[in-house]
Amino acid sequence: MSQQAGTYPPVNDGSMSLMEHLQELRVRLMWMAGAMIIGTLIAMAFVSPVIAFITRPLSELGVTPQALGPTDTVGIFFKVSLTAGAVIAMPVIVYQIIAFASPGLYPHERRALLLILPGVMVLFGIGAAFAYFVLMPAAIGFLQNFLGDVIRQDWSIDRYVGFITRVVFWIGVAFETPLVVSFMARIGLVSGPALLKIWRQAIVIVAVVAAAITPTIDPVNMTIVMGPLIVLYFFSVGLAYLLYRPREPRDFSKEPFIQDE
Repeated sequence: MSQQAGTYPPVNDGSMSLMEHLQELRVRLMWMAGAMIIGTLIAMAFVSPVIAFITRPLSELGVTPQALGPTDTVGIFFKVSLTAGAVIAMPVIVYQIIAFASPGLYPHERRALLLILPGVMVLFGIGAAFAYFVLMPAAIGFLQNFLGDVIRQDWSIDRYVGFITRVVFWIGVAFETPLVVSFMARIGLVSGPALLKIWRQAIVIVAVVAAAITPTIDPVNMTIVMGPLIVLYFFSVGLAYLLYRPREPRDFSKEPFIQDE
């Protein structure tokens, strides 16, 4: 037996109550927390080589960072483990964020969102590699030699690891901008002309971001950070021009209805 069309709600209408959203968010957060714990436990087995890798730019200058307190090395152990664990867990974390946002998207938008997940990781790795191999040697060399003739440079391992991880992480995140903008343009949330119209404000924002994440206050290192960020912004504008597609509002009246057999 069957009933007339229109007596049943449309399939995949994406409607969820507030409690259902909160329940789903709780589950997603539990998955992310679990991934962080597992990633941190894995990273604990490789803390020594990771610290050696982080301190290599300083070691190449013949400088060894110091632990100023009896518990500093323990703190560094857990700080490096958590940071490396977050990197290991990043695919799971990004996927859970995507999965939480996907019910509000069209099916083809969900597929596109899942397809960009590998690209997010690749671009983050490229940005982190740029920060570590290009930016950090210049920044560390400047800091080590600045007023070095009158001030002895004895660096704390805690502060050194802190600013290295901060710069590398945020530069890695910034390199994901073209992919994020491409996706938003593809689903009609942003367009090339709209982004190009605010290029002056974007440069100001880039300058503020560069000043926040640059470990030094000299214009040379700030320019090293700003340059790639500005290039990434205008590259994103070009991609938005190419990929923009107007997004039509969803019309549930045209979607299929559930029918009884």
